[in-house]
Order: sequence, then C-alpha cells, then structure tokens
Amino acid sequence: MPGFELFGTEEQKEVQDVLDSGVLMRYGFDPMRNGHHKALELEKDLADKMGTKYAQVVSSGTAALTVALACAGIGSGDEVIMPTFTFVASFEAILSVGAIPILCDIDDTLTLDPKAIEACITENTKAIMPVHMCGSMADLKALKSICEAHNLILIEDACQAIGATYDSKPLGSYGDLGCFSFDYVKTVTCGEGGGIITNSEIYADRAHKYQDHGHDHIGNDRGAETHPFLGYNYRLSELNAAVGIAQLRKLDNVLSIQEKNYTILRNALTAIPEVTFRRVPETGVESYAFLNIFLPTEDLSRKTHKALGAHGIDACFYWFDNNWHYYKKWEHLLEQKSLGKLSKEIQTGLQKNNKTFHNSDIWMGRTISCLIKLNWTEKEVEERASKMKEAIQSIL
Repeated sequence: MPGFELFGTEEQKEVQDVLDSGVLMRYGFDPMRNGHHKALELEKDLADKMGTKYAQVVSSGTAALTVALACAGIGSGDEVIMPTFTFVASFEAILSVGAIPILCDIDDTLTLDPKAIEACITENTKAIMPVHMCGSMADLKALKSICEAHNLILIEDACQAIGATYDSKPLGSYGDLGCFSFDYVKTVTCGEGGGIITNSEIYADRAHKYQDHGHDHIGNDRGAETHPFLGYNYRLSELNAAVGIAQLRKLDNVLSIQEKNYTILRNALTAIPEVTFRRVPETGVESYAFLNIFLPTEDLSRKTHKALGAHGIDACFYWFDNNWHYYKKWEHLLEQKSLGKLSKEIQTGLQKNNKTFHNSDIWMGRTISCLIKLNWTEKEVEERASKMKEAIQSIL
C-alpha cells in the first residue's frame, strides 16, 4: 500500500525542479519559479484523476477534513455523524471547527451502518462523514438517501481508500466533498499532505481561500490581496506537492499490484470455511490496500492475530485493541482531555458518546486487517499466503 515503496527518479525529478527554482512556497515569487507551480499542477491532476471539477491540496489529511468541514459551513454546536472505527483525525477535525463528533456504529463493511444513523440524527446534525477504512467503502447510496431526506451534507473521508470506486465513481467524488491523506504511509504520498475534491464551485472557492489565511488570491501582488473571511494556514509546500505529482501518476499501477497480491492471499484463505471477508457494497470496487477478514469469535481472532505474528506474518492489525483507530481507546475524546477549555456546547454534546457500541464491538472484535505491500515478489506473496493459511488453521 505505501507509495513510498515505489519512490524513484520520477519523484526526484519533480523535487529537483523545485530546488532548482528555490521557491518552496506555493504562492508568490512567480519570476523565480521557471514556470513550475507544483501545488497547482497536483490539484489539476487530482481533479482530473477523480473526475471532479475542483481539487484543493493542503498540508495533511486532517487539514483536508478541517477545510472541507469549514467550507461546508459547519461550526459551533453543529453535529457531525462519524464511525466508531477510523483514525483520530476524523474527530479532531470536527472539533477544530467547533462542531461535535457523534459516534455511530459500523456494520460488516467496517464503515458507517446506515441503519444506525437515523437514531443519531438531531436538529443539530449538519453532516454525515463516512470513513472508507482499509481500502473499501461505506454504502454510499444509502447514506446519500439519508442526507437528502434530512438535508445533510455528505463528506467522504477517503484517506485510506484512494483509487477505490463506488457506482463507477472514484471514492471522494460521490458526496458533496471528498478528502484524501497523502501522508507517508498512504497509497499516494507527499510525505505529508492531503487533498479535497468537490464539484461545488462555492466549496472550491471557499477552500482555496480558507487554507491560506482567507486570502482571495486576486491579482499578482500577494500583499494587496483581501480577506473575505477568516482562514488559517493549511497550505501544502511545493516540495511536498512535487512528490505527490509523481506519486499520483503511479496510482493505476499501484492499484494493479495491490489487486494481484490481495487476490493471491484471499484465494488461499477462501479454502478455510471459518474465515469470511469484509462486505464490499454493491457496485463498489475496493482499492485492495488491505485484506480484511472475520474469524468466528473475538477469542479466535485474538489467537489468530498472535499466530500470524508467530508465523512471521507482519503488518496484520487487530484494530479492537488499537490506540489510534477504535473508539475504546479514545479516552482523550470520551473524557474530554483538552489543553484548552472546551465550549459548553462541545462538553455537553460529547456526552452523547458515553455509551457502548455493541454492534461495532461485534464486528471489530472479529476483524483482522492485513496490509497489502507493493514490493513483494510473486514468490513472497505465495509463501505469505501459505503461512497465513497455516497460522489460521493452527488455531481453528
């Protein structure tokens, strides 16, 4: 999965362009650039690749979510429904704009359960934010229907699933706004970076201003630009963008490699009756970044995870005990541990999350996710498949 596995001369060339010009900042210094505007180029490439009218690159996936939320007009006291299984950045971004993250159960897609969402909707709900974890997606058709029925905004967190599609559309392009992470361990990496895509001219216009202190970017004199509204600094540097340009060009090849390696492993495990697989919604095609399996019980899943490690199988994750990705270890959120004083609205709103999520626990307790790497040889994948099968059968 990590794009850094394929770093080569392509990335070096793009970075050298920036170093040769000496302009590492996205804006200004046009006479020195030698025609290179890497962040702008990456935005054009990203929009084209994702089939959207607009794209905005920013400094991280967290920044992408933050800017998307702000551009959607989400702020103080608003509620955003998000899943119990994601990365902490999802709720950090919501909190950063003054809104309240409302946790909701997942189902066998390992993403938001549409059936659980209705109970989470209140008069303060403004958006639903599915997180397409581990290379696959939520049931976006069902979520979109809910959004339309309740006049809500659909924001896709596709940070872990770039390249996957739903209803023949790239993930991120189905909702009102879509977000990506380009951090070091993502399928497309800038080292650090993120991206937002949308077909809304209004959201796109807000995004380019908000991520750069509210600058309107009119004219050639940066010092003379005005500020239509408050913004913050979420810009992406030219160096990071340069890496992303080369990486994005490799996406189709990366997806092909991931699918090949994924298929070998899945075919081997299909022979074990007790092993089942994550459900991919109808019309969905995952990015094959992870192979996600279910064991019959939590106890067997724990033992299997340990057995995989004992058989030399690395990069397999038991998320149920993970500090970063599952709600059970988000005590800093649930206990409201903040350096600064949280608003009364947030303090009160977060109390809604002080409950158990039984259905999520059932699925996560049985889940093991195995990262699909790009630099495995075919022989290594075959050997890995054999060891995985052996490890699982040793428990069952």
